[in-house]
Amino acid sequence: MIDAAREAVPTAHFVALLDCGSDAGAAQGAIRAGVEAIVFTGRADAAERLRAIAAATSSRLLTQRPNPRLDLVPWFFADGGTLRRRCAEVFSAAGRQ
Repeated sequence: MIDAAREAVPTAHFVALLDCGSDAGAAQGAIRAGVEAIVFTGRADAAERLRAIAAATSSRLLTQRPNPRLDLVPWFFADGGTLRRRCAEVFSAAGRQ
């Protein structure tokens, strides 16, 4: 999905977030997998440990969900062409604002 967004509008600047909710194990796995940015809404002590792990990598940890400009969840099972078209629509509209 992220690749489709980047291909659809190569000049767009965005950060892809993986929302792990309060699942510290999923967040740690996402950090290890190299996910660009992770949302973790669990306990503060777990967030601090995860933040330290993320700081040692190229991942970034957020403890609050930002308002998304583009939420790809509704298109999770969509084909690549549909994803590219939707990303192009959203990023093209954002560029006109």
